[in-house]
Amino acid sequence: MFRLIQVIRNLFIRIEGFLTYQLRKLFGFLNLIFGFLGKLFGFTQESQYFLEDQAQNIKQVDKQQAEASTAQTPSDPAATRRRPDAKMDYYLKLAQPKKASK
Repeated sequence: MFRLIQVIRNLFIRIEGFLTYQLRKLFGFLNLIFGFLGKLFGFTQESQYFLEDQAQNIKQVDKQQAEASTAQTPSDPAATRRRPDAKMDYYLKLAQPKKASK
């Protein structure tokens, strides 16, 4: 009985190895075909037009943001300061080291 199980296991191992070898050859062949077509139609090279358009858009956005940021500077920066928070004082007091009592 154990001999039969070993034969079946070996059979599956051999079938797996055969299919792996054949599929690897098939996928390699498909890789050659699609790689050739990709190079032929220019999918492997960076498209100059797309990148140039994208770079121009980025430059235009940067210029617009720079213009907008210079126009929106507050005239009175003291008015936008935070006011003191009572809860924060409580937590700061808790964080201070305790004094040693005698």
